[in-house]
Amino acid sequence: MTIFVTGGAGFIGSNLVAHFCNEGHDVAVCDRLGDDNVKWRNLAKHPIDRIVAPERCLDDLNADPDAIDAVVHMGAISATTERDGDAIVRNNFDLSRALWEWCAAHGKPFVYASSAATYGDGTLGFTDSMDLDAHMKLAPLNLYGWSKKWFDVWVLRAVAAGKPQPPQWAGLKFFNVYGPNELHKGDMMSLVSKNHEKCAAGERVGLFKSHHPDYEDGGQLRDFVYVGDCVSVIDWLLQSPRENRIYNLGSGQARSFRDLISAGFRAANQEVNIDYIDMPERLRGAYQYYTQADLSGLRSAGYVAPMTPLEDGVTELFSQHLLREDKYR
Repeated sequence: MTIFVTGGAGFIGSNLVAHFCNEGHDVAVCDRLGDDNVKWRNLAKHPIDRIVAPERCLDDLNADPDAIDAVVHMGAISATTERDGDAIVRNNFDLSRALWEWCAAHGKPFVYASSAATYGDGTLGFTDSMDLDAHMKLAPLNLYGWSKKWFDVWVLRAVAAGKPQPPQWAGLKFFNVYGPNELHKGDMMSLVSKNHEKCAAGERVGLFKSHHPDYEDGGQLRDFVYVGDCVSVIDWLLQSPRENRIYNLGSGQARSFRDLISAGFRAANQEVNIDYIDMPERLRGAYQYYTQADLSGLRSAGYVAPMTPLEDGVTELFSQHLLREDKYR
C-alpha cells in the first residue's frame, strides 16, 4: 500500500509516517523541510519513498495515480496567530479542495485535518454534527479556525449537492494534540513539549493567569489528546471504511493546563514548580477557556479503543523521547 501524506514532516504527519513505514507501507511525503536543521529529523529514521514540495503535489499525484492507495492530508498553516489571509487560502483551502477533487476523480480514500478551532469559544458546544446549518453557525476566533471551518462547510455542501466525492473520506477535528516530533514548531508546540527542559531541570514554568471568574489561574481547560491516539484513529479509518463524515478527535476529557504541566514535572521526577503570569492583552479576547471533544461520532462508527490518559501520555512522551538524547520518533 502506498500512502501520500501531506504535512508528512510535521508533527502529526511524521507520526503517521513512522507508523505507516513500520507497518511496511510505502510512504510519499509532501512537505517543506525548511532551513532550521530540525524538521528533517522527524523523518530521519524512516524509509520514505520520496519528498514532494507542496507546489508539486498534484503533479506528483498525476504522474501515476494508480500507484497511490490513499491520501492523508495533514498539511496546513496551523499557527493560530497567522495573519496572512492569502497564504491561508492557498495552503488551507485551495490545496485541500484540489486533493479532495483528485481523490474523487481517481477513487482514492481521503482523510484530512480539520480542527477544534472551528468551534470558537465553545458556546455552541463541541458536537461533531454533520448538519450544515450547525457548521455555518460556528464562529472561530482566528483566521486558522475560519479556514478549517470553510473547508468543512465546502465538503458538506459538496456532499449535499451530490457532487463527486472520494469513495471513503473523513475530516478530523483535532483538539489539543501533544507528543513526539513537535520540536520544530517553536511557539506552536504543545505547552508540555515547549517546557520539557524546565520540567526536567525542576525550573519554574509560567502558566497564564485566568481572566475569567469561573476558572482559577492555570485552571483553563483543554482536551489534550496524545498523538498516538490520533495515529490509531487514522489507521483504523483506512483499514475499516465507515460512514463518510467529520469526526472529533480528542481524548473526550477536559483537563487543566496545571494538570498538563504537573504531569510533565512528575514524568521528569521533579517537584511541581508553577508560576502564574498575566495573559497578554492581545490574546484575552480570543482565548478559549474550555474545550472537550464529544466523541459520540467516532464511538458510534465503531472505534472502541480507549484514549490515552493524560498522565500516561506525558510519561511516555518524556521517557521515550524528551528525556533521551534522541528525542525523535
